[in-house]
Order: sequence, then structure tokens, then C-alpha cells
Amino acid sequence: MAKREKVMRMSVEQPLWRALTAYRVLTMLYAIGLFVAAHDKLDRPWLAVAYYAVLAPWTLATLPRVANAASCTRRFLFADLTVALVGILLTPLADSQQRIIDGVPTLPSIWTAGSVLAFAIKGGWRWAASASLLVGVANVVQRGAFSRDTLHNVLLVCIASIAIGYVVELARASERTLARALEIEAATRERERLARDIHDSVLQVLAMVQRRGTAIGGEAAELGRLAGEQEVALRTLVAGGMVPASHASEDISQGAVVRAVEVPDDEPDGAAPCDLRSLLVPHAGAKVTLSEPGAPVLLAPGAARELAAAVGAALDNVRRHAGEDARAWILVEDEPDEVIVTVRDDGPGIPEGRLAEAEGEGRLGVALSIRGRLRDIGGTAELISVPGQGTEVELKVPREEARDARGKAGKAR
Repeated sequence: MAKREKVMRMSVEQPLWRALTAYRVLTMLYAIGLFVAAHDKLDRPWLAVAYYAVLAPWTLATLPRVANAASCTRRFLFADLTVALVGILLTPLADSQQRIIDGVPTLPSIWTAGSVLAFAIKGGWRWAASASLLVGVANVVQRGAFSRDTLHNVLLVCIASIAIGYVVELARASERTLARALEIEAATRERERLARDIHDSVLQVLAMVQRRGTAIGGEAAELGRLAGEQEVALRTLVAGGMVPASHASEDISQGAVVRAVEVPDDEPDGAAPCDLRSLLVPHAGAKVTLSEPGAPVLLAPGAARELAAAVGAALDNVRRHAGEDARAWILVEDEPDEVIVTVRDDGPGIPEGRLAEAEGEGRLGVALSIRGRLRDIGGTAELISVPGQGTEVELKVPREEARDARGKAGKAR
């Protein structure tokens, strides 16, 4: 059966890049607006005009560079910071010393913070601290002295950028952790599905070959022994399994990427519900009695198939452990809030603790073929066994599954 690959992207930092893009444009317009309002007070306004003639095209042309981490390269970051530092150092040449002492904004004004924030989002708090230090030194040089206003502005930019950089680092670590957890969950579910299929086919065949070969003797006994060894090895592999390497950092610009292989949904959207009774009828026979409602028991196709497969696994356990002469009964109940299927036999029952022991040995028939199937469709499986009084397996699927199926049937009509 073909499988499909579902890619889920999770990114906390991507909104920060979008916010930075808007911030750069708005602060560029703000810096130009400050110049227009006070251009007549500058000693060399033409120098400011020349700087803004570079700043505006640079800001607009580099917007794609600050769209994500992949585009925002180190070379761009240093070039962008250079534009900001040059603007700060040009301020004493364009403006009067008295206005600078009075606290007039630098030519790039708060646009400079955008360059520092880009360092923070790209490289974390350490990059942010380094960029902030360079901006602080440039501000002290252009003022000619270390003033309270200079310290206030530098500390504000430094603290804000370091905090954002630290949050980005935590977000990336959380994304990788979540991506890995989802990947392990997806791999575990796929392993359980394969284990059910293997248990229902290969493992049972190997177990049968082992029993028949031992009974026949001779060369067949050796074949049975080999089959038994392969059964043990295969059970160990199925029980342990392997989790593939994580691909969480494959596309860091879009955040963590999870590739989860899952079983495809064979039925298209709007598929008609399935009558559970039609799937259970083949199990009925001389030694298996089926009791069912007179009306259809509708379930979503996938849920009906899994429930019927769980019933088949329960009957296989009856034949294997209760003997070929054991009788079994299947009871189907269509309740208002759930569908209940009970499989009961008249075998010797299961000794207390035997299921846990079997699961520890890698025999996962009940754990995977029955309980695992019901868990995957949102149901539950309960096993009740009293030695000498047979075994009863109760399978429940919430009515929500059936309600969804009936809703689809109504739309189809």
C-alpha cells in the first residue's frame, strides 16, 4: 500500500521576520520625516540628503533579505549594520555640535535598531550583543562624550535585542524538540501498524510451521525449529523497532520541519459509511455464532475495517489458544453513543498475568492487533478472562464515528 508524506511546518520566528520587514520601512520613513521637519537647522543638509538617498533604496531593495533566516546572510547583516553606523558617524558632520549635545537624533534614528534586531533573530542573543556594542561605540563617538541619554538609548537597544535573540533561541529549541517528538510518535504509530499486519500474517504462519514441524518430526522438525527462531527474531524486531533520524532542522528558515509517514486514507472525502455487519459475516461459521442488529450498523469505512480486523484477531487467538474445537460468539450492539462488539469463547481462559508476560516476550497480538487497532480509531478494548470460564473481549467505538458516517450518508442521499 502506498504511503504519503505529510510535512508540517512550525515556526515561531517567522512572524518576527515579517514584523522586522515592516519596522524597517516605517523607521526609514520616520527618519526621513525628522530630517524634513528640521532640515533648515542642519549645517550641511546636503550631506543628510545624500545619506537618505542611499538609506531609502537600500531599505526597500533589501526587504526580501529580511523575509526569513535563509535570505538574511551574514554578509548582508554586516553590510546593513555598516549603513547604520555610517549614518551615526555622519551626524556630527551634517548637524551642529550644539544640537548633538542637546540630544538631536542621529541621521538613521531608530532605523538602527532594525539592523541590531536582524542580528538577534538570525543569530540569537550573542549576535545581538555584539551588534549592540558596535552601535553603542558609534553613538559615543558621534556625541564626543558619554552622556546619560547615550547610555539610556544604547542600553534600551541592547536589552531589547538580547531579549529577542534569547527568545528566538528558546523557540528554535522548542521547535526542534516538538518536531522530534512528533516524528517519534509518527514512527511509533507506523511501527505498530506494521506490527499488527505482521502479527496477523507472517508471525502466525511461522508459529504454525513450528508447531506442525515439531509434530511431524524428522526434517520437518528442523524446519520448525528454524521457523521458531525466525519468529522470535521477528517479534523482537517488531517490538523494538527503529526510530529514523530527525529532520527537524532541514529548513530552518521555515522553522522545524516534520516528515511523518502515515497510512493513506483510501476512501475519498464524502465516502459512504460502511455497514459493520457485512464485514463480520465472513467470520461466522459452524463454531462462530454472529448476533447482530436488524438495522445496518454504520461506521466510517476506516473505523469499520479496523474494528472488523480486531474481531478477526480475537478469533485467531481463540483458535490458537482455546483449541480448534472451541466455540465463539460475536455480539454486535448499536448503542446511541457507541458501537460495541463482544467476542466470547468457551475456552479454558487466560491465567492471571499471562498477557503481561506474553507482551514482555514480544507476543503483541492483544496489545497491537486488538488494543492498538481500537486506539487508532478512538475506541477501547477490554479483555475479561476467568480461568476455566473462557475469555471475553469487548470492543467499543465511540458513537461520534458512527454519527459522522450517518451525516455523510445523509448528504449522499
